[in-house]
Amino acid sequence: MRMDDLDLPRPRGDAASKLAAEDLGPYSQDELTERIALLKAEIERVDTHRSKASAHRIAADALFKKPSA
Repeated sequence: MRMDDLDLPRPRGDAASKLAAEDLGPYSQDELTERIALLKAEIERVDTHRSKASAHRIAADALFKKPSA
């Protein structure tokens, strides 16, 4: 995988797209509450990963930055 590939959008069939398209009608109130808790935990996990990736990118950019003339 090339570094440039990391900035491309995910394919349409990714897990988040499938979740968004799922019919919620069959779920009970308790199941929906559990689903919300799981999704909030996943959002926190993704946000933490994004923050770490951003910090890593900033550090790499600073390390490899060409000196100003």
